[in-house]
Amino acid sequence: MHFEDLSLGQSASFGKTITEADILMFAAVSGDTNPVHINKEVAAASMFKERIAHGMLSAGLISAVLGTRLPGEGTIYLAQNLKFRAPVKIGDTVTATVTITALDEAKKRVTLNTVCTVEGKPVIEGEATVMVPSRG
Repeated sequence: MHFEDLSLGQSASFGKTITEADILMFAAVSGDTNPVHINKEVAAASMFKERIAHGMLSAGLISAVLGTRLPGEGTIYLAQNLKFRAPVKIGDTVTATVTITALDEAKKRVTLNTVCTVEGKPVIEGEATVMVPSRG
């Protein structure tokens, strides 16, 4: 989409079931080997009682929506704030949804509400600012 195709309230989503392989690959790529993500015994002794996904793994699904669905190809991520509300566990299906809340025509910037949910409950909430290509 181009900036001119966008309107307030437009929304798009992407969902993914988080697997053990996702967590292990994210740990390898990011370097975040916190035992609560990769060690069953350590995680069992934690407040979560089991292994949890990296928060940024779930947050990455927001990037997937922005870059492939809304606004889509050519979108440049400028800013993102996040509040982590609940853990994501192996087998949870995370749905990332973005909704346009503001359009800055002069700068071709878009502000979007961002939320990741599991079974309809927010696990991450935030706001993103992106730059979108224009037809002009």
